[in-house]
Amino acid sequence: MELSNFFQTFLQQETAVELTRMGIVYVHLIACCVAVGLILTSDVALVRNLLRGGAPEPEQARHLEQLKKSVSLALIVLWVSGIGIVGLDYAGKGMEYFLNPKLQAKVTIVTLLTLNGFLLHSTIMPALQKAGSLLQLTPNLRTLALFAGSVSAVSWFYAAMLGIGRPLAWKYSLVELMAAYPLLIIAGFLAMQLLCSWAERRNQHEGDWHADTFAVAR
Repeated sequence: MELSNFFQTFLQQETAVELTRMGIVYVHLIACCVAVGLILTSDVALVRNLLRGGAPEPEQARHLEQLKKSVSLALIVLWVSGIGIVGLDYAGKGMEYFLNPKLQAKVTIVTLLTLNGFLLHSTIMPALQKAGSLLQLTPNLRTLALFAGSVSAVSWFYAAMLGIGRPLAWKYSLVELMAAYPLLIIAGFLAMQLLCSWAERRNQHEGDWHADTFAVAR
């Protein structure tokens, strides 16, 4: 009862609620920025590695382990702070708050992001740490890695866009807000597939050239 009375009294103090919400939103924003920065840096490094031929890198395993821990922590903070924001807004607006399509889109994407994260951390990253390079994975596992990676990158950036997209609230349906999401995932997946295929062909041609050169030299 005392705890219930405390929350009721707290919610009646508009300034305290606003300041608390601002603090939670700030933590929420920092967690999102950290995760997006790490994902962007990792993706850029992956593309650069493929452009150089996709050779295994000695620091790959340690980098992936640090990335896994940091992004997992950021995702946990994102969920906790997000639940806090939703709780405060629900207390002030009631059940109608959950009818906001933008909120529904954010929850949908973060849920998919979390499920995809379990796949990445349990299957893809351990395989990459063992193989040392994306090109060293089996074709099926590489396809899964590229798709899961595309889902991860698009989801983080899409969620960030929805987070700052206040003008989108109540103006568009859930279907309209989510329309570009699968298209971006498909585009990212196909782009990475093409890049991997190009890197493999380049490595094969270089290998054939070195073999021919060695044969002529003999």
